[in-house]
Amino acid sequence: MAEKVVIDPLTRIEGHLRIELEREDEKITDAWSETTQFRGIETIVQGRDPRDVWAFVGRICGVCTGTHSVASVTAVEDAIGSVPPPQAQLIRDIVMASHEAHDHVVHFYHLHALDWVNVVSAAEADPKKTADFAKSIGSSWKGNTPEQFAKVKAKIQEVLDSGQLSIFTGGYWDHPDYRLPAEANLMAVSHYLDALQYQRSIIRISTVFGGKNPHPNFLVGGMACQIDPDKSETVNQVKLDQVQAWAQEIYEFINECYYPDAVAIMSAYKDYFDIGASSPNFLAVGMAGATYRGTPQGVPVSFHHREIKPGVILDGDYTKIQPMDTNKIKEYISSAWYSYEAGNDVGLHPLEGETTVNYTGPTPPYEWLADREQYTWSKAPRYDGRAVQVGPVARVLLAYLQDEPKTKKMVDEVLKKLDLEIHQLNSTAGRTLARAVEAVTTADALLNVLLPEFTRRLRAGDIEVFDPTRWEPKSWPKQAEGFAMMEVARGCLSHWLTIEDEKVKNYQAVVPTTWLAGGRDPEGQLGPYEESLGGEKDGRGKARGKWHPLVDPQQPLEPLRTIHSFDPCMSCAVHVLDPDGNPTFEVITP
Repeated sequence: MAEKVVIDPLTRIEGHLRIELEREDEKITDAWSETTQFRGIETIVQGRDPRDVWAFVGRICGVCTGTHSVASVTAVEDAIGSVPPPQAQLIRDIVMASHEAHDHVVHFYHLHALDWVNVVSAAEADPKKTADFAKSIGSSWKGNTPEQFAKVKAKIQEVLDSGQLSIFTGGYWDHPDYRLPAEANLMAVSHYLDALQYQRSIIRISTVFGGKNPHPNFLVGGMACQIDPDKSETVNQVKLDQVQAWAQEIYEFINECYYPDAVAIMSAYKDYFDIGASSPNFLAVGMAGATYRGTPQGVPVSFHHREIKPGVILDGDYTKIQPMDTNKIKEYISSAWYSYEAGNDVGLHPLEGETTVNYTGPTPPYEWLADREQYTWSKAPRYDGRAVQVGPVARVLLAYLQDEPKTKKMVDEVLKKLDLEIHQLNSTAGRTLARAVEAVTTADALLNVLLPEFTRRLRAGDIEVFDPTRWEPKSWPKQAEGFAMMEVARGCLSHWLTIEDEKVKNYQAVVPTTWLAGGRDPEGQLGPYEESLGGEKDGRGKARGKWHPLVDPQQPLEPLRTIHSFDPCMSCAVHVLDPDGNPTFEVITP
């Protein structure tokens, strides 16, 4: 009989996620993804002034900071017919690109790397050999010196000798599937610490244009900042020079440190390119940062990678891209704690969406939720009836099939180096590697496309960042609807609203993690998280039987690797410990 395993909370993610598993013969035989927090922002903004909504929905998440606000102002602009000036759109693009580069680095080093890197082992490394190892993998990062690695090794040893592992408490450091040599572990821990400093400086780009972080300021019809290179109280040349320097720092860290690390670490776990395959369907409206005001067709409003068109890859066919039809997007609630007026087995388009709470679960703490029809707060979006993956892997595949030069070159090189096929990017390691590829192209776009275009326009005297034409409600139609779709760190984000009598009548946000973390639909189709753990198919969607490993249910490292590869966003957590220091996973035997 199957053994029941519960991971709750699943940590090193943003928010509250519970995973329930069934296990036999060291393999996962079934999985349930359970979001145990309720957002409800859609209900809060009903009846409010559409121009204010960005400030509310931006609080959906403080880690994806700014993304929901940009999606909101863009959706409102679509509804009322407002078009922000080009410089305002460029500022939004710059802020979003800096967030994307920041987010991917933080995810790799601080949320995901410790699934692969053994911190305790790093204390055994030779600093000189560590510097040699870093050089051998193509890392030219300035911190790769024997002296720096010796300092980090000494600090690790000091922490170990104290008996208090501090930020590394709760790791499964004696798990047998940590494979990296000590020198690789020391290098990765050193870069982990470097990335802490990196994120402190990089996030400041949004404060220059948005006034603060998290939750920078935005504005329907433009941006809330003023730009003038000659005035001290505006975004001036001094501040722009600092932004340029930060963008250069982003570019260097990602190219010299993050990308080589990701390739080297994933190459040591090559079997994970055949583990964690999920739905062989992918959806994206472009590369990272692509933004559409309304239907995703033609040229996006965002300024970079405009040549990459929206599309879907369906049924494991990695040779062609199908055009996207937003009318085929529906949200199901058959496994979620909501109700629809028309019945819980129907799917609703986001413009017709409902968020009516109908909690039928037990009073926490939970023991086992998977034996109930409803077990999560996450709806289950589907495209044309299919569960789809969104995120870096979807965007990289989309760009690769459209021959985007930088993406094509990088992917071809790494596939050849690791002897992989393109469908193997649909995997635990593939999602992790795709994120690193995308970080490179995003850093390049920020430094070499967005900032130069913004500067060119500024030098030509273009300082307009707000168009008041459609600001006053009297200029709006009595009834209106609009939506925005944009590619943010974790995938395709869309906000949909209807306006009536100058107020929000209905609002729905379909976020990347909803696409990925949603539960089963009325047809019994698993959500992408669930499929990646309990599925029976490979990256092409071909049957292969139950295969995801879980050797030791007391140390569920393997499923953590796979779920972390999606970069779940529910808000921030830290350690797999309760307030008394006890592990919070549970093994339930029959």
